[in-house]
Amino acid sequence: MRLRNNKNAKGILEESKYVIKNPEENKGKWNKVFGNNNPIRVEIGCGKGNFIIQNALTYPDINFIGIEMYDTVLMYAVNKIEQDIPNLRFIRIDARLVEDIFDKEIDLVFLNFSDPWPKNRNAKRRLTHERFLSRYDNIFKGEKTIFLKTDNVGLFEFSIESLSCYGYKLKNISLDLVNSGIEDNIMTEYEKKFTDMGIKINRLEAYKD
Repeated sequence: MRLRNNKNAKGILEESKYVIKNPEENKGKWNKVFGNNNPIRVEIGCGKGNFIIQNALTYPDINFIGIEMYDTVLMYAVNKIEQDIPNLRFIRIDARLVEDIFDKEIDLVFLNFSDPWPKNRNAKRRLTHERFLSRYDNIFKGEKTIFLKTDNVGLFEFSIESLSCYGYKLKNISLDLVNSGIEDNIMTEYEKKFTDMGIKINRLEAYKD
C-alpha cells in the first residue's frame, strides 16, 4: 500500500545534504561527489532506506546510492540517518532514467522487493525486464552485477528467465534466504516484515561480462 503523501517531504529532501538535487549534472563523475574512487553500489527502489543505510555503515569503503521515486518514501529514509555517513547519497528519480544520471560507473545494482507488476500486460515495467536490463548495460563500470531479493515467486521466476536469456549467469539462488546459510544479510523493511510473518524470501546473484 502506498504511503499517504506528506506535504513536508519535498522540503525535507531539499534541505538534506544526502539527497542529490540535480543528479544528471553528476553523470560520469560520481566519484567526485563522494571524493574518492571507491566502488559504487546502487539500490533501485530503496524504499524507507534501512538496507542502503545499513550497507553504507557496514562497508565504509564502498559508496552507496539509493534511488526512490516518491518524496514521502524517501523522506522516511533521510529521517533515519542518525550520524554522518559520507559514503551515502539518495536520488529521487524514476528508475527508467538511470541512463541519464550514470555512465559506466556502477559496480553493483540491488533490486530489493521491486513491484512485481503481476499482470502480463505490465511485464515491461518489471525492473528485471530486458528493457531495464538494457538500461543497466550503460551504467555498469565493468562486470554487470545484480543482486535481487523478493517475496514474490512469480517475479522471481520471471527474473530468472529474463536474466538468463539476457546473458547473465546466476549464482547463489535461494528460495528461503533465512535458512540459506548466507551470512551478513542486511534486511529491508519489507524483508523483516515478511520474515516475521513466516514468508520465505527468494534471492539470487546475477553476473554478466
